[in-house]
Formats: sequence, structure tokens, C-alpha cells
Amino acid sequence: MSSLPAPASGPAASDSSRPRVLVLFGGRSSEHAISCATAGAVLRAIDRERYDVLPIGITPQGRWVRVADDPDRWAIVDGRLPEVEAVPEQVLLPQEVGSRELQVIEPGSPAVDLGAVDVVLPLLHGPFGEDGTLQGMLELADVRYVGAGVLASAVGMDKHFMKVVLAGAGLPVGPFVTLRGDDYETDRDGVRARIAALGLPLFVKPARAGSSIGITRVVDAADLPAAVAAAQEHDPKVVVEAGIVGREIECAVLGGRGGARPRASLPGEIVVTDAAHGFYDFEAKYLDEAAVQLSCPADLPEDVIARVQDVAVRTFEAVDGEGLGRVDVFVTPGGEVVVNEINTMPGFTPFSMYPRMWQQSGLSYADLLDELLQLALERPTGLR
Repeated sequence: MSSLPAPASGPAASDSSRPRVLVLFGGRSSEHAISCATAGAVLRAIDRERYDVLPIGITPQGRWVRVADDPDRWAIVDGRLPEVEAVPEQVLLPQEVGSRELQVIEPGSPAVDLGAVDVVLPLLHGPFGEDGTLQGMLELADVRYVGAGVLASAVGMDKHFMKVVLAGAGLPVGPFVTLRGDDYETDRDGVRARIAALGLPLFVKPARAGSSIGITRVVDAADLPAAVAAAQEHDPKVVVEAGIVGREIECAVLGGRGGARPRASLPGEIVVTDAAHGFYDFEAKYLDEAAVQLSCPADLPEDVIARVQDVAVRTFEAVDGEGLGRVDVFVTPGGEVVVNEINTMPGFTPFSMYPRMWQQSGLSYADLLDELLQLALERPTGLR
């Protein structure tokens, strides 16, 4: 499977010499702070000679505002999680097809033009940003953007439908049970029987959340009600997955150029070295770096690497992915590759696995960012 992308071509047509990039981050989900941290890294790395950058934040309440173009402002430092703060103004997207003009309004003042944008770089994680809602709004406005479209974003966000789609495409997924609303209370015996068939350990997850937020590893069935309740603090829909014995391997996928197939990086491996975490949870990912060993490229036989890359690309294609995606799999002791999930907007700090895997495959963080923007600028708007 090819790993290195073709050289970036020239910028798409623009009203200026440099394409204008709206870097969009924050949002209403529980992953707000991670989105801000990702944006800080992007603002530091993006080529200012090649792109005109306009950072826009979305507050936890959903207000779009102008924010500081300062990478340090958005970093996670000493456990402090950054946040987009509300201000009286509000940024408005283009109001009709054919217009790429942004405006900012304040109470009691006329609208002020912010100029046109050529492409949006959405760095939002979780619901109301990574799940197709934002992508649908950008499609309505006929604005180009980086990453997956409406359907792929929605499928990638919902772990239940993701598994249904992947299984339908013939990809290997682990056993699971989906709980909706008060299923656990209204049909406790039936639900317990279905979950008991999965065995132990179990992983109980919000169906539509990321960054390991709200996930519990269950080794005793008596702990299941508390795990379901913890997941439902983030999403009323819950997925209960059977634990799979195997190594946790990730593979980065990048869209192809000119109709070519997507490209796969060398895979990486995550090993949680501190038993206090139990699995790769939120604290291990972002707040306790010493608890995790990130190995890239993963120490795997060449034939297994090829299988991981093949499954990653097929997973990306199965959900109709565009731009970027990180596919997480398990490699069992027998060499079987089982898909855990696809993330259509993976973490994108320089220390995140997605850019690290491309770094090991020969593509630097800045060049990867440029490649994603070029893919988006070359992509037609509308149905495709």
C-alpha cells in the first residue's frame, strides 16, 4: 500500500495570492479543549507565506467568534484546558451559494465584512462538529472544507452505525450490543442476557463521543449499571463492546489525488504502561504522558503491516471518507486484524498519532497540513 502522497499542486483559484483558510475549533462537545489544543498546533505550523489564516472559535454555547491567532493561548499547560470564551460579537457564514464572504455582528452595530474564505479547516471533535452537522452547514453554503463529508462524518461519529456499515462491507468488527435511552431499565433481563453473551471484560462507551470520554472498562458484571450511567452522561445511546485480546494498532489514511485510492501510513502502536489507567483513557491521552508508550512504526511483521494498511484503506472507503481518517484496529495473537473504529477528525497535535504516523512515513507535520488543505481546495463543492 502506498504511503507517501504526491507533491502538492498549486493553490485553487482565489481572490488573493494566498488561499484564505478559516481555522475553526472549539465547539459544543465534551472534546472542546482537545479541539482548542489541536488548533494551537495547527496555527503554529501552518505556512503563513502560502496561506492567509483566519482563526474562528466556537464557544461551548455554540457562538462563533473571532479569537487570538496565538498558538500558546490554545495549548494544554499543567493540566489547564483551553476554552473559547464568549464575547458579544458573532461571526456569520456566507448566507447564499456563490458567496464566500464572512461577516461579524455586534449588538447595536451594523455588520462588518471579514472578507472571503477559500476553505474551512474544521478542527472540531465530537458531536456538533465531527458528526456531519457542521459539514452539512458548509455544504449548504457551498464552502470547501477539509475532511469527511456529511455521511462519512455521521457514520464515523456513531459507533453503532459505524460497525453496521463496516460489517456490511465485509470488514471484521468485534461483537457489540447497542443500548438506547432507558433500554437497560425497561428490559433489564433481555439486555443482561445479550451483554452476558459478550463475555468479560467489556468496554462501555457513549456511541457518539471521542477522546475516550465516558468509557469504562468493566471486568465485573456488577459494575455494568454504573458504566452505562457514566456513558449516558455524554450520550443516551451506548455501545457495549466485547473485549478483544490483541495489540492496539492505529493507521493513518490520507485521501488520494486525482481519483487515486487513499494512502495508508506505517502503523503505530499504543501501549498503556501505567495499570492505574486500565486502557487508553482521556487522562492517559492528554494529561499523563508518562503513562503511555507510543511506538511508531509498530513492531509488526511486514505481512501484518500490509494487512493493517489494507484494512485501514478499505475502512476509509467503506464510510466514503475524504481527506483524512485514523483507523484503529486490534491485531490478535493469531495475526487477525479486527477494526475497532475510524476517526474522521483525529487528534492533530504534533504528538498525536495521526501526524506522527505520517512523520514516520516521510511526511512532516507542516507538509501533511498543506496536503490536506490542497486536497480540500481541489475538491468540487456540491454532490460528488
